[in-house]
Amino acid sequence: MLRPARNLDAGALGAILSDFVEVTDWMPCLHSRAEDISFAAKLIAGHSVFVWGVDRPLGFIALHQNSIDALYVRNDQHGQGYGSALIQYAQSIRDELELCTFQQNTLARRFYAKHGFSEVKFTDGSGNDEGLPDVCLTWRAH
Repeated sequence: MLRPARNLDAGALGAILSDFVEVTDWMPCLHSRAEDISFAAKLIAGHSVFVWGVDRPLGFIALHQNSIDALYVRNDQHGQGYGSALIQYAQSIRDELELCTFQQNTLARRFYAKHGFSEVKFTDGSGNDEGLPDVCLTWRAH
């Protein structure tokens, strides 16, 4: 069920991004659904993107070298293990990984801690479009 993303997945990946913003009360809505699809298409073109799901993606991870630039699971599929499968795949093909998430995203922070990531840096949000404080995390294989 894990496979490389295809160009035609951009619509489904964009919808996953849009739906996350829609249900997350602290997340500002800065982009239209069309812009989220365009962003997903750019991720597919410029990153190593893997999706969980045969026909319709249930979640995806975007890797650029050792950086996880996106990891999202459809809102109605949380708790099914898809995010864990995606992160474990990334950990199987890299010796170290890094990412940033929003400090307010406590579910993501717990998820990454469960998968061996350590919080190493906190920012004031001036470096992201949303203006929300980040926390940067790292993971290294033992």
